Amino acid sequence: MPELPEVETVRRGLTDLVAGCRIKSVEVRYQKMINLSADDFNKALVGRTIDKIDRRGKYLLIRISGGLTIVSHLRMEGKYDVEPEGTPVGKHTHVIFHLMDGRQLRYNDTRKFGRMNLVDTGNEMTVAGLKTIGPEPTESDLKLDYMVKIFGKSRKVIKPFLLDQSNIAGLGNIYADEVLWMSKIHPEQPANTLSLDEIKILRKNIINEIQKAIAGHGTTVHSYSNAYGEAGSFQNQLSVYGREGQPCLRCGTPIVKIKLAQRGTHFCPACQIVHGDKDD
Repeated sequence: MPELPEVETVRRGLTDLVAGCRIKSVEVRYQKMINLSADDFNKALVGRTIDKIDRRGKYLLIRISGGLTIVSHLRMEGKYDVEPEGTPVGKHTHVIFHLMDGRQLRYNDTRKFGRMNLVDTGNEMTVAGLKTIGPEPTESDLKLDYMVKIFGKSRKVIKPFLLDQSNIAGLGNIYADEVLWMSKIHPEQPANTLSLDEIKILRKNIINEIQKAIAGHGTTVHSYSNAYGEAGSFQNQLSVYGREGQPCLRCGTPIVKIKLAQRGTHFCPACQIVHGDKDD
């Protein structure tokens, strides 16, 4: 699933490619992908302009003139690209925005899991998933006091705790593994047993790692590509994810992979050790 750095990279690409473009019509080829009928979706957007593209967590917020927003979640395999009119359409293209300038903005999704919700601007936070979303992993939004509070309330082990978007927005499987390795925290460590120092280190690593991944245009592990059809490059900088059996870059111990909360989880058994509670 594209995580925050990948979605941010897509946002920046779409901003360059289609911001300011007027919509001629919208062709919906898979009805379940949108929250309205195909006809109503098209009628609402015809003649309007794509003003800009924002992002909240893993959600794209495509701002449309006249006070509308398309809330787009890429889910597992979703991606956008831009093609000239007349370019053959693939079997995995499910929504096509025909633009006045003779191009098409296409949404492609091999698994058909992605969703688009057209809402009045200002109501986007009522869309499921955005209703309860946590703060962005940035210096200004992700406050230490907030982290201390939510960690202290939860007995959930830390890996699935980080994947819960209501706690911190944008973290997924890859970056959760990475920041836990960087922080020397075992993925099965209960959240409420982390010390203040551990939370401080984890916060710093979350913020820094996400910014580095954005600078690297995201991580391509399976099929992710940006709006230009280009793969990300941050997979070349991963320290633990996908390195099962390879030596830890810190201590040389082979990296272990386990399944935790139904997700493949990578860690170093020597550097990342479960410890007792905060008072030990």
